[in-house]
Amino acid sequence: MSSVSLLAARAALRAHLQRHFPGQIIDELPGVDGPIEERVPGFRVFRIHPGGPGEWWVYVTSGCWAATQEGGHGAEFFLAAPRDDWRNRESLTVNAYYHCGPDHQRLDVGHTVPIGRPWLDDSACDHYLISLPYPYGPDFEVCAWDETAHARLLWLLPITRAEKDHRREHGLEALESLFDEREIDPVDPHRPSVV
Repeated sequence: MSSVSLLAARAALRAHLQRHFPGQIIDELPGVDGPIEERVPGFRVFRIHPGGPGEWWVYVTSGCWAATQEGGHGAEFFLAAPRDDWRNRESLTVNAYYHCGPDHQRLDVGHTVPIGRPWLDDSACDHYLISLPYPYGPDFEVCAWDETAHARLLWLLPITRAEKDHRREHGLEALESLFDEREIDPVDPHRPSVV
């Protein structure tokens, strides 16, 4: 992928985020140290500061689309969190590295990935569910910058091992129904498991 395509995608993604988070500070940060540049040259993370008290920090990958797109279609990922923490950037960097590896590692809605540690603090959430961006609506999901190219923004939703197992046994819709019924706070590291 050419650097022109990467820059066009990054500029479109930044504009998309500015439309969805008007007036909020958006930083552009590198990924955490490691081999990410080997798979995702120019990888960055957009960090969106909360707009007010009680609002979420949001982290969005930039570079996955350029490293993996097919026919102009690809994905980027976001994570919402209760506070700014380097582990949020680390999670996005690790997931981007995995996603941008061999084709069989491409992440999509319904997939789960282990975090390898508690998400934040001593959270029981130690996996991510790749989900649609429900908190921000369908307009947030697709960032298009011309008739032939777009990035789909997918959510890294922290879940517990029991929730991951429930999704495997009963399907994604069953797990999401439980989330809705229990009205989970998706950015609470200490939320109880729904199963």
